[in-house]
Amino acid sequence: MKMVGEQLAAARVARGLTQRELGKRVGLQEESIASIEQGRRPLMPDVAEAMDRELGLPGILTVAAHKMPQIDVIPPWAEPLISLEQSAQALSSYQNQVVPGLLQTPAYAEAVFRSRIPLYTADEIAAQTSARIDRQSVLHRTQPMLASFVIWEPVLRCPVGGRDVLNEQLRHMAVCSQLPGITIQVLTLDRTTHPALDGPFVLLETSDHQHIAYVESQRGSLVVSHLDEVSIVSQRYAMLRTQALNPDETRDLLDRLLGDP
Repeated sequence: MKMVGEQLAAARVARGLTQRELGKRVGLQEESIASIEQGRRPLMPDVAEAMDRELGLPGILTVAAHKMPQIDVIPPWAEPLISLEQSAQALSSYQNQVVPGLLQTPAYAEAVFRSRIPLYTADEIAAQTSARIDRQSVLHRTQPMLASFVIWEPVLRCPVGGRDVLNEQLRHMAVCSQLPGITIQVLTLDRTTHPALDGPFVLLETSDHQHIAYVESQRGSLVVSHLDEVSIVSQRYAMLRTQALNPDETRDLLDRLLGDP
């Protein structure tokens, strides 16, 4: 995507056009042209054909758009998610192993990084923990991001870092559930079907309304932008929300886990 974006930018500049001027000719906003040129948004085949015509190219962008991989592997594992989070206007996250990073307390985040194999050094743990907490500023923006979280119940019962760390984490989640734009739901262990047994994922909607899925594996990450693939992940998240406790029931569960009346 970055390579194709740079080719587009070079062809546009050679033609003497601004991003806004090219956008008007092909029916896109200036911001969308910028996103494509920066490699943050895939070039769709119909748009590529229009650009080839306007830029006098012999089908170069059209070929690139049709050959674009449906799934891009972008290491290192966390960079794509962090970059997308900063500009996203909506986020939906399903987690089945740890509390979502955007909801973690410093002590819980540190315990997660201490569990990592190969081991981090003390300095690396401190740096990773600080970076994770800094990410949470997206939940406190002037115009808050709409954020929905579905968490499998075992996450809330696994004492990562010890019982005190977990209890602090549960209390923090209860507080976060009251923030504007944030919804937290728990998928309980008594459900007899589970639509996301393949593992955790995050869905994001960017400021230019592009829908993206992000999936982590043991040794890498996938940023999925193909509409058919994103649709599948979206359907799974819709089923998760249907089967999970509603936000009020989730807060009641958090209180019970903490032993509060």
